[in-house]
Amino acid sequence: MRALSVLAPDGIGEIEPGTDLAELVATHCELVDGDIVLVTSKAVSKAERRVLPDTDRAALMASESTRVLARRGQTTIVANRVGMVQAAAGIDASNVATGSVVLLPEDPDGSARRLREALATRGVNVAVVIIDTFGRAWRTGQTDAALGVAGLEPLQDYAGRSDGFGNPLVVTAMALADELAAAADLVKGKLGGRPLAVVRGRADLVLAPGAHGPGGGALVRPLAQDMFALGTREAVLAAVRGELPEAFGSAAPAADLVAVLTGLDCTVHPGGPSDEEELLAEGDPGRVRLLAHAYGWTTEPAGAGAVRLRPRPPGP
Repeated sequence: MRALSVLAPDGIGEIEPGTDLAELVATHCELVDGDIVLVTSKAVSKAERRVLPDTDRAALMASESTRVLARRGQTTIVANRVGMVQAAAGIDASNVATGSVVLLPEDPDGSARRLREALATRGVNVAVVIIDTFGRAWRTGQTDAALGVAGLEPLQDYAGRSDGFGNPLVVTAMALADELAAAADLVKGKLGGRPLAVVRGRADLVLAPGAHGPGGGALVRPLAQDMFALGTREAVLAAVRGELPEAFGSAAPAADLVAVLTGLDCTVHPGGPSDEEELLAEGDPGRVRLLAHAYGWTTEPAGAGAVRLRPRPPGP
């Protein structure tokens, strides 16, 4: 039998700028080796003085973002500076004084490492996870997930193993840090004034003292592997403009591109005798260029209204 306990202490109160989080955790939690400490990003941000006046939310979001994925009405989904995909770059006006907003920690993994090291000086080897609330593609509602991680592997990869029937597992990777974050949210809640929780019973996940692991960045899917890197409108716009080719992934098979072009009244021929796969398309040049970009192929004029198509070279 395996048992797990998740504890969230009461009576912590408001986190002030400069708060010693290690002292706060040690005061409210009787930690033992192998515990996993989960702290809300908002508590970390408040302690790290990441609370600002809410004077220009759009400018703040632009400064905290690296790429806009989708916009619908008042909602903007972006990739923020630490790589996470969130609404409004994670900027939040809840559980903070009216007229203020809280930004995400500058370096969530760094914050997690510093807290883990500070708790180690108090004699315990624990893992630390900085957590925040995320919406999810395909699903309604939010759940807590990991931003910063120190002292455990955020992913448990089962690739290469077999299940109980002998079937090989190929792509199964459990997001352990996210699962721990969701468990913590069940006890700390959103309105209870409990910004931290402790998971006990999985000491096997906690790394040896001084080992921090790869951090929460390991949970961020690389752009070239992200099949939902752009919203539906934004994907159309990027294809029309010929932008962000890496968001469309590696080149699709020639047969797939030929099928979609011929289905839209284009004529496609082999492009030449070279070893490289190459096509020659005749039809509306704008339509050909748009579809080629979306399918991961490059284009160049080939004379007489034709367009030469080649697979886009793989990115770095």
